[in-house]
Parts: sequence; C-alpha cells; structure tokens
Amino acid sequence: MDAFDVFSRQCPSRTTLEHVTGRWGSLTVGALYESRLRFNELRRRVDGVSEKMLSQTLHTLERDGLVVREARPVNPPWVDYELTPLGREVAERLLGLIQLVEGRMPEVISARERYDATRGAL
Repeated sequence: MDAFDVFSRQCPSRTTLEHVTGRWGSLTVGALYESRLRFNELRRRVDGVSEKMLSQTLHTLERDGLVVREARPVNPPWVDYELTPLGREVAERLLGLIQLVEGRMPEVISARERYDATRGAL
C-alpha cells in the first residue's frame, strides 16, 4: 500500500481533506452525525447552504465514501442521507474540533478585538 501525504500536491488525501473541512462539507458531515436526514431536513439544519451547493457537497462526500444515499421507491420520492462507518469516524473527530472552537470563541473574539484595535491605530 502506498503511503499518503496530505502535504504533497498530488496526494488524493488532500482533496478528501478539502471536501471534509470545507465549510459545507464539515457542516454536512456534522449534521449527519446527529441522524439520518432527508435532503430538505439537511438543508434546514445546515443554515445558509443553497440547494445546489448541498447537492454538490453530498455527491462529493458520497463519492469519497463518507455518505450513503438511499432512495426509497415511493411517491413522492424519498431520499435519505447518512454517514458510512468511515464518515462517522471522520465526523467524530471533526465534531471535537467544532466543539473546541465553539467553546473557545470568547478568546477568539477578544483576540479579534485586540487585533482590530491595534491595526486600526496604525
């Protein structure tokens, strides 16, 4: 098995990392960790994502093996999305980062204010 190196430009792991850590990818993976969701439920949960962008994100995550799409043969069509075991593992680690960032936001906001105050004075 070849070793993968995300720091190498040609490494396919870099693309997958971008898919997972991009704004819509990370929010989609995080939302699906909570439960299996239909498209419109997911769109409501990931506030601000367009229908087109969510669709593209889901296709990309499905291609990477992180999300599975299940279409039920009913009328009207019913399509669910959920994480694969790999997707769940990625989501667990991603949610740890999300929780860290959310929990430390007072420090981030203070740092931003200090930065803006000193840069504005220059």
